[in-house]
Amino acid sequence: MLVEILGTEVEIDESVVEEPPEAIRRQITAYERGERTDFDLAVAAPGGLTGRVMARMRRIPYGETRTYGEVAAELDTAPVAVGQACGRNPVPIVVPCHRIVGANSLGGYSAGGEEGVALKRRLLEHERARR
Repeated sequence: MLVEILGTEVEIDESVVEEPPEAIRRQITAYERGERTDFDLAVAAPGGLTGRVMARMRRIPYGETRTYGEVAAELDTAPVAVGQACGRNPVPIVVPCHRIVGANSLGGYSAGGEEGVALKRRLLEHERARR
């Protein structure tokens, strides 16, 4: 399903979320309005490293970031592998992969198509402004 956030369309794989699409949209809209700082949607994360990275992403507090290297060290893997796992996140925004950044840059962002990195920047600014 496509959702719009901060002026950009993002693809969310609603098949991995137990709640109906309307609940996903409602929570994303509340997040965008600054009324929600996290999501209480049940997400069926894949197994393996992607699932472990997704679980770690969900623990990064609203308005904060961690580097690919920090997450890699916690999970005993490589920063590139963490970045690849972030790129496989089927529910961006809901599982906040935008909160994982490079040591000296924002890094990439697979959500939002060509607007990806610009959207990542806007999401981080949005959260910092409301903290």
